[in-house]
Amino acid sequence: MVCFSPQAKIMEKEIHGVGKSSFDLVDTDKLFDELRLARGDIFVDLGCGRGEYASQAAARVGEEGKVYAIDLWEEGLVVLQTEAEFMGLHQLKVLVADICARVPLEDKSTDVCFLATVLHDFVREGCAEGVLEEAGRIVKPEGTLAVVEFNKFDGHPGPSINVKLSPEQLEALVAPHGFVKKLHVEVGPYTYLMAFSPTGSLSMQH
Repeated sequence: MVCFSPQAKIMEKEIHGVGKSSFDLVDTDKLFDELRLARGDIFVDLGCGRGEYASQAAARVGEEGKVYAIDLWEEGLVVLQTEAEFMGLHQLKVLVADICARVPLEDKSTDVCFLATVLHDFVREGCAEGVLEEAGRIVKPEGTLAVVEFNKFDGHPGPSINVKLSPEQLEALVAPHGFVKKLHVEVGPYTYLMAFSPTGSLSMQH
């Protein structure tokens, strides 16, 4: 069943990047290995789109864990929920919500909060601060905020170079929301992963 947050106003705002995915450009085995995603973890995919990352995460966390795939794109979430049920991934739940306003999860409930090539869209929309504030609220003290973004090169794939976020820009954007960088690694020829811990809680050393 697709769950609706009271904050979801699907018809009232444009959804940038709807249906697009960076999944095929990313070395997802390396990505999840670097994040040390384990069975029993709680994984939240903010701006999940078609949910390909969420599905792979669900297989990793197993039945003991939970994956929440959250987006405003209702049609994509309906398809994702159907596919998850077909694959027996009952630990994957979809939520329709405007994450710029409110993520419908409890405080400090999340092991890994994940944003895959969507934060630059929220910057462009002017609501990245709200998204990061919510990420800071839901991540456990020992948890991780994980962000995948396009390398800041001119040309495709990805948005124009003035929209892409360099690692320095990303770190400067995230740090004021109570996070400190703990990992920066390439996860493909076009993308990088930057992972953050809540300030004062570095639990993963590289």
